[in-house]
Amino acid sequence: MSKFLGLLLLSFFVTSILILPFIDFLYKLKFRRQKQKTLDAFEKLTPIFDKLHGWKAGTPIGGGLLVIGVTSVLTLWAYGLLNIEIEPWEVIALLFTFLSFGLLGLYDDIKKIFKNPNFFGLRLRYKLLIQVILSLIIGSILYFKLGFNFINVRWFGIMEIGPFFIPLAAFIIVAFTNAFNITDGLDGLASGLLMICLFSFWILAAALLDPTLSVFIAIWIGSLIAFLYFNIYPARIWLGDAGALSFGATLAVVGLLTGKIIALAVIGGIFVLEVTSSLAQLLAKKYWGKKIFAVAPLHLWFQNKGWEEPRVVMRAWLVGAILAIFGLWIACIK
Repeated sequence: MSKFLGLLLLSFFVTSILILPFIDFLYKLKFRRQKQKTLDAFEKLTPIFDKLHGWKAGTPIGGGLLVIGVTSVLTLWAYGLLNIEIEPWEVIALLFTFLSFGLLGLYDDIKKIFKNPNFFGLRLRYKLLIQVILSLIIGSILYFKLGFNFINVRWFGIMEIGPFFIPLAAFIIVAFTNAFNITDGLDGLASGLLMICLFSFWILAAALLDPTLSVFIAIWIGSLIAFLYFNIYPARIWLGDAGALSFGATLAVVGLLTGKIIALAVIGGIFVLEVTSSLAQLLAKKYWGKKIFAVAPLHLWFQNKGWEEPRVVMRAWLVGAILAIFGLWIACIK
């Protein structure tokens, strides 16, 4: 455990040293949120969101890129340094998810920020299609190379589902990818919840004697803590879609690698609630022609009710911590 803690601290210090120059670099690139009207999934204006968050224009976007870079490099370095007997396909699954979804998100960030008329952005359906393809590739790695063909459901035990594991894994990855992206709407909200989730899965990985996963999570947590210092209200830097898509997908893969799918849904319960509220709102507007909530997702609904942003975030962290403990208990009880 001391080695893993050392890697966490190393990752924290490396990211802490790099983040201020990185923020200055983003300002020079003008890689920051522009003052513009926001559109929802149906390309309709979102006046409530703009009223609550329009003042944040100018905040640099791209913190996720730094965390992805530091975590990926230090992870590969640590595997060699510590002479850990790793599972190569587990490393491939983690880093392929981390980097591929990060690149997809980066494409979206560039589209939103620079609005280049010659730079054609992806429509929602095409972005989802790419997410599904990437997720099916990851699910195939888990099934064919790592032998995951089961789900472990409390009170029912281990149930083998064969090749159906691949579409199930793909669904979970796509769901958490978009859930994280939707949750990343308030300063420090998604990043703080992710840190809480990762501590739970770190404990699980240690209990399962999985050094490959333990190293990756430890380094990711260290870098994330350094980023979160500058991401809490009022944020000096945001993750951007590169970080949001990458982190959501990789959180799902971490959960799948532990074999605790139900625990993943509980530990990441706030993300599940956020995406459920947003999906319910979209379906109601599309098929009923009216809203369920004045605004969605859930964190915006609370903010629209008059809760201050830090209040929403702190309470979400507290609920997230309880859910993480509960999910960990579910995963560990015999």
